[in-house]
Amino acid sequence: MLRLTWVQPEDLLGHELRQAAEDGREPWAIAARWRAAGGPQAPARAGASTHRVSGYLRQLAEDLLDELADLPSGLADDEPTDLDAIRRLCEPAYHRTGSPAAAPAGPDRSALEAAWTGRAVGCLLGKPVEKLPLHSIRALARAAGNWPLGDYFTARGVPDHLLEEHPWNRRSASTSLAENIDGMPEDDDLNYPLLNLLLLQRHGRAFGTDDVARLWLDELPAGRTFTAERVAYRNLLSGIEPPHTARHRNPFREWIGALIRADVHGWTNPGDPAAAAEQAYRDAALTHTANGVYAAMFTAAVIAAAATGDHDVHTCLRAGLSVIPPRSRLARAVTHAVRLAETHADFDTVVDELHTTHKAAHWVHAVPNTALIAAALTHADGDFTGSVCRAVSGGWDTDSNGATAGSVAGLLAGRPDALPDRWTAPLKNRLATSVAGFDGTGFDTLAHLTWSLTPREASRP
Repeated sequence: MLRLTWVQPEDLLGHELRQAAEDGREPWAIAARWRAAGGPQAPARAGASTHRVSGYLRQLAEDLLDELADLPSGLADDEPTDLDAIRRLCEPAYHRTGSPAAAPAGPDRSALEAAWTGRAVGCLLGKPVEKLPLHSIRALARAAGNWPLGDYFTARGVPDHLLEEHPWNRRSASTSLAENIDGMPEDDDLNYPLLNLLLLQRHGRAFGTDDVARLWLDELPAGRTFTAERVAYRNLLSGIEPPHTARHRNPFREWIGALIRADVHGWTNPGDPAAAAEQAYRDAALTHTANGVYAAMFTAAVIAAAATGDHDVHTCLRAGLSVIPPRSRLARAVTHAVRLAETHADFDTVVDELHTTHKAAHWVHAVPNTALIAAALTHADGDFTGSVCRAVSGGWDTDSNGATAGSVAGLLAGRPDALPDRWTAPLKNRLATSVAGFDGTGFDTLAHLTWSLTPREASRP
């Protein structure tokens, strides 16, 4: 039986009920109607429930999704999605009085290669434990003598009963455990940066959200999309135009998908966090709203600050906070996470506090995951190994969190040979992808392509 993930109305409804409560609406009466009709809860970790529902329940789910969309939000003033409203809440970050006399120097190709490689390393580290709960990640790593986490996960030395109790991610274990890594396997955390290279090559940095949509329809296989991206893709095929693609029956609009697309926007706006954030906004608006958009803007701004090579990770994180609404759930979560990381010497304590704080959130939601990334970077003081290992060992969306932490920390490291060989050698300077023209490409080549898209006056050769 085919159960297509992330699109079945009866599954979307359960996620939308949770999302409505998170973004300040009152979904309780609608939730009661769904339960009274026998409607199922959303799958806890998978993208689709295992059984079909009746035609009546499916139609009811569609009707209730539309009713939920009409509920007003009590958080609308603090969490706008409109870019002008975001700018007004974030003065003076977006206040420009004219072009600076001298643009900041951007990253050289070596630093960009370290960022691309770091992104791949962090993603690969997190792949085999994606979707696993925190206690499973800790149990598997401890059994292998790899805790605190300091290397790729392995099944070597792990008792069979633990492997049965805590199974690796079935899609990733064959290519991402230490004993079988052979280059960087395909992952959406790398596919989207590749797509954004194509976006900038074709449309320049003044691209619009419609350009993102057309590029996806031309170059992104629908089966390689997930959560908010899959819903938005389907909306496009149904004739719904951006930015409505992000809202129509899309309960994943505040999840992590836009964040993982943000790196290229930061790399190509060195020293200009506001410009990076605005560029990330135009990308994110296809699929996300509010905190889902802010996560992308925050990440792009952090990377833009890091791209000059002149700032420590703490300054970069403050630059990220400066471009998002200060009373938003994301800003408050990141601020709280940074404070925890500055307070506790033991990172496990930081993680446990974050999991308690965000226990009601889905494991792919942007708010807890962005908070964890910020905590990992803060606690590790930007060190590469410390950053990726903390981000992944904290659970939730492990491969995405590792990828973003690795990108930032790799950029700060400044050159690929500053990244330990145990991380980079298994990648063999090669990644797999279904994005046409990039399969088998090396990170050095990707760095050159990225550098060529950075404003010439802000770049070093």
